[in-house]
Formats: sequence, structure tokens, C-alpha cells
Amino acid sequence: MKEDTIKALLQQGERISLGCKKAENKLPNSLWESYSAFANTYGGTILLGIIENLKEQDRTKRFTIAGVQDAEKMRRDLWNMLNNKEKTNVNLLRDEDIEIIRIDGKDVISIKIPQARYNLRPVYINNNWMTGTYKRNHEGDYHCSDVELRLMFRDANEESNDELPIEYYTMDDIDIPTIERYRRRFQTENPEHIWNDLDNKEFLRQLGGYYVDRRQQKEGLTMAGLLMFGKGLAIRERFSNLRMDYIDKSNLEGDERYSDRLTYDGTWENNLYNFIRMVTPRLTQDLPRPVKLEGMQRKDDTPLHKAVREAFTNSVIHADFMINGILKVEKLDDGLVFTNPGLLKLPLERIYAGGKSKARNQHIQTMLRMIGLGENISSGFPSILKVWQDEHWERPILTEQPDLLQVRLLLKIKDYTKDVTKQTTENQYNETENNIKDVTKELSKRQLNIIEMIKEDRLVTTFDLSQMMGVARMTIQRDLQVLRDMGLIARKGGRSNGEWIVL
Repeated sequence: MKEDTIKALLQQGERISLGCKKAENKLPNSLWESYSAFANTYGGTILLGIIENLKEQDRTKRFTIAGVQDAEKMRRDLWNMLNNKEKTNVNLLRDEDIEIIRIDGKDVISIKIPQARYNLRPVYINNNWMTGTYKRNHEGDYHCSDVELRLMFRDANEESNDELPIEYYTMDDIDIPTIERYRRRFQTENPEHIWNDLDNKEFLRQLGGYYVDRRQQKEGLTMAGLLMFGKGLAIRERFSNLRMDYIDKSNLEGDERYSDRLTYDGTWENNLYNFIRMVTPRLTQDLPRPVKLEGMQRKDDTPLHKAVREAFTNSVIHADFMINGILKVEKLDDGLVFTNPGLLKLPLERIYAGGKSKARNQHIQTMLRMIGLGENISSGFPSILKVWQDEHWERPILTEQPDLLQVRLLLKIKDYTKDVTKQTTENQYNETENNIKDVTKELSKRQLNIIEMIKEDRLVTTFDLSQMMGVARMTIQRDLQVLRDMGLIARKGGRSNGEWIVL
């Protein structure tokens, strides 16, 4: 810190990352409240030896540099208190974080407080986490609520949130069609896996969705098992605080509020797996697919598609499903928005730089990875940034909303429909691509959605599609026949054990 830096900070006034204390001849009690608050929020700087006149309307004239008496003694006292467990449970500071700066002939003490790592929070004072834990909000410090405290304690535990045993919930609360859909996809992705021969209960146990406590002679579903594969009623009973919502606000006409929506309406079992498998195709259906071939097979799964799927998957595995909130996905004309309950474990700058923290829902993460979703999770948020950089699109915006206890990710996407020539970069396939475009002009939006859903899951059934589309099975069967007659899809194998092929 330098004199001009201090004066520049004071010109901006107190805020979420700056606090000022008079501290003429001793350390004020409010210093420790601010220490806890900065450590539990985003970090910041506390300046000792500054008087604030709250009646002054002009923010640039509000502060007076009064200085402190015997700054060296005050610094020693500060270190003694920081290392006293009766005052604070953890000392986050290094020697260089406490500086004495000479300004206009007076000593000001600058204390730089880092944001505490998630496994060190909550940072509290006076040996009492219930009354001594604070967070920062704009210009002030406030006591943490019970919800915020529980969230911090859960995050400090390196164990997965979703391994929590859900007492009194058994295999009777599992939706069999859901887990069978998952297992078909699992077998397709892992044809030789030994778990394919297990019954549903043992299969779930291997994935972390079912627990057996031999010591207490108890067994049942874990949080991961119930949320991923449970019956909607059972999930709503146990997690009444949670909602799942997908809303398509693109291509609206007139006074339309949305063009498509997926929320609980009694037409589908609203568990996480169904939500993920029904929403994912809707997110990727309009993304550009440049024509590429591997041998004689058309390959149109791009880094962009993978990045969108990873963004969706990350919002699920990092969500805190134990607090009131909504797992929400919005599709806009120019982008996608993912919102999930919970706060970030790491500072934003570390996330953008590639910092990694363990997912809150590690068993759900495993379940998704085993069927090919979230395959790039280990590469972190920068992999999404790189895709957007390569596309020359606006940088993804990740924000934390502490007042709502939620995280929001905005992925801005250029309106590529106005620049279709960019989609096809290999001239030898232009004629084929144009023919495909001519044909798909004749299709309805529902029929295009069916093609996209088959791309995501070639084992999808007419029953699955009717649930996902919210229409009768006869309607889906007619659409499928239209697509087959047009030569866009084909069926390989029988009705019960076959699969769809997108031609």
C-alpha cells in the first residue's frame, strides 16, 4: 500500500471490500466483526486511523485521516489477538498483510484480509460460531443467518453432500422407468461393465445412490439416489424446498412469455435425471453443427455442444439442494442462463483462472460422468471460456448472488442463424448440408426436437418422447414415421431392444 493508493480507496468510500475504523489508541471491537465478515465474503481491506463523517453527502469528503497512536504497538496487539483462539478461530493473515503507511505525517494501518478457503469457513470470533460469524454486505457487517451457517459448515466438509442417507426412503421410492432409461444409456456407454448384470438396488449402491449401514443395521436411499431416480412425489416430500424449471424465451411472437417450458405439471416424474435428459437436447438443438466426417460417419458433436452440456452439468453437481432454491435453465435469443442454489466455494478470480473445488454432489457427478455427461469436468471452467474465446463471443459471466443464495452463469451466444455460411467450412460437403437444410425446412419444431433427442439418446422410446414433448404417443409415432419416410432417421433392431439412427 502507498499513500496515493489509500487516498484513491477513500475517494470511492466504504463498500463490500473496504472498511474504515477510527482506532485512535486501541483496536476497536468492531475490527473483529469486520475481520470475520471479510473472511467469510470476498476478502477486503480494513484501514485503521480513518474517521468517517456519515452526515457528509459528498463521498469524496466523507473521510478524514486521523492516524493512530503508537502504530507498532497496535500491530503487535493485532498479531497477538489473531493468534488467540479465544478471539478468532483461524488466523488468515501473513506478515505482509498488515502495513503501516505514513500519510500527511500520520500513521495509518492497512489490514488486507483474504477470503477464507471454503474448508476454513466459517471464520468466527469470541469462540462462538453461532453469534460470532459475520458476512459483508455493501458497507456493513451483519450476523450470518442459520441457513448461511449451515451452508458454510457443509462446504467445509470434504465429504459429498449427496451421500447423506435419506431415512425411511427405500427402493419403493425409485421410479423404475427412470432408472431403466439410465441403465440402457449406461450399458451403451459401458457395454462390458460388470455392473450391467446387477439388480437395481446393487447397481444404485455401486453408484452411491443406496447405502447399507451394517453397524446400525440400516439401509436405504442416499440423497443422490432419491434426487436422481426417485419418484416425483417422494422427492417433493423430502425436498419441498427444491424446484426444477426450464423455460425457452427465444423466438417469441406477440405477447408470448415463452415458447417452451418444462416444470412440474404432473406429466413427468420430476427427478434430476429426467430433468437433465429432457432439457439437454433443448439446449443444443439450435447450436451450429459444422459438417465433419470420421471415416464414413458424420460427426457433428462440437466443443461448443460439449461446453454447453458441461455448463449444465456443473450447475447440477455444484448445487446445494438442501436450501430453498431453484435449478433453472433459461434459453434466450442470444444465450443461455443457468441458475443453481448455493454459493461459490472459490473466489471468482480463481474459478476463471482454473481453480478447482470438489463438487457438492460427487455421487451425482459420478452418475452423470458414467453416461458421458460432464466428460470435461476435470478441465474446469476455463474449458468453457476457451470455447467462447474461439467463437469470438462475449466472455461467459459467472456471478454469485448472496442475497438469493444462488449462482448464475450467462453464456452469450451470437445469433449464428444470420451467418449460416460460417457453419459449413468444408466446401466438399456444402451440397449435402444445403440439402439437409432444405429438408428440415419442412419439419415442425417438435420433429426437429425429436431428432435432437435421438442424437442425445439413441435408445429413447416413444413413451420417453411423449413425456418429454407433453403430447400423446400416437402423435410421436406419426412424427417418427414422417422422419423415417423422409430418410432422416432409421430403426436398427427390434421395438424393445433396438435403437434409432440419425441418417
